[in-house]
Formats: sequence, C-alpha cells, structure tokens
Amino acid sequence: MRDVLRILLPPLIWLASFVAIYGLHGVGCVLLWPEVAMPVMSLFRWLLFLAWLAAVLAQVGLLLALRSERFRSDSPFIRWTSTAMSWVGLIATLWTLYPVAVLSPCAVG
Repeated sequence: MRDVLRILLPPLIWLASFVAIYGLHGVGCVLLWPEVAMPVMSLFRWLLFLAWLAAVLAQVGLLLALRSERFRSDSPFIRWTSTAMSWVGLIATLWTLYPVAVLSPCAVG
C-alpha cells in the first residue's frame, strides 16, 4: 500500500494545489484583492504567487523525500516510477499553475 502512495502522492499534491490556487484566484477576484496595493504587487498577486511557490516547494520536497533512503521503496520499479511521477507532478505544477499565479487577471464584468 505504501508503494501505491509513493506513486500517487505527486499527482494528488498537484491536483490539490491546482484546486486551491484556482479557488484562491476566484475568491480573490470576488473580494477585489487586486485593488489592495502592497509593495511590488497587489495582495492578490502576492497570495497567488506565494501559493504557487508553496506548491512548487511541496513537489520538490516530495521528489527529494522519495529519493532519500528513508522513504524510497526497495523495489527498483517502484523507485523509478515514484521518481518519474514526482517529476511529472513538479512539471505539471510549474506548467499549469504559473500562468494563473502570475499572468491571469480577473475578468471585468
């Protein structure tokens, strides 16, 4: 059962991060966070950027943990697969969440 968790945890973290950041984006737009000025960026941009950064760091931490002696599997196949899935989770987090965290504005309606 631990081997299944090793394989599925990276995409599950990506999924949770995806939902959380898009949800934060929606809440921020409704509560008008883009209009709250802060140094360098608005509150909205800071929160989205920090949430994205936390998601990336979680994926990197998981990748490092699954490669460590303590958490890696004894099976070479599971070790390879869990490492590959960790890379997939990290790349998916970088690729799919960067635009909403840095580029996407709220729609004016």
